[in-house]
Amino acid sequence: QVQLVESGGGLVQAGGSLRLSCAASGRTFSANAMGWFRQAPGKEREFVAGISWSGGSTYYVDSVKGRFTISRDNAKNTVYLQMNSLEPEDTAVYYCAVGSGRYGGTYNYWGQGTQVTVSS
Repeated sequence: QVQLVESGGGLVQAGGSLRLSCAASGRTFSANAMGWFRQAPGKEREFVAGISWSGGSTYYVDSVKGRFTISRDNAKNTVYLQMNSLEPEDTAVYYCAVGSGRYGGTYNYWGQGTQVTVSS
């Protein structure tokens, strides 16, 4: 069993930055790939970024490449999402999850989400 708790969301102006954190409980965190997803009002959940168990491999949805960076600290059981040059279109609830790939169906544990709002 793994429990995930996201934090770091908030209200920011366009062009600003936020860093999201996802703290995980459970002994197997370092053995699991992780991902970030987001869901905007009225839209389907969307994959944002993924990272391998070691942190050596990362991948992103095209719309955030060059602006967002996913990373992890296995000693702290935490995965991060650094978001720079934020745009109003990035407004959504952001979720971290345990798993790999670009589809939510391949993830088996989810956090409760943290709201990110970008004002224009």
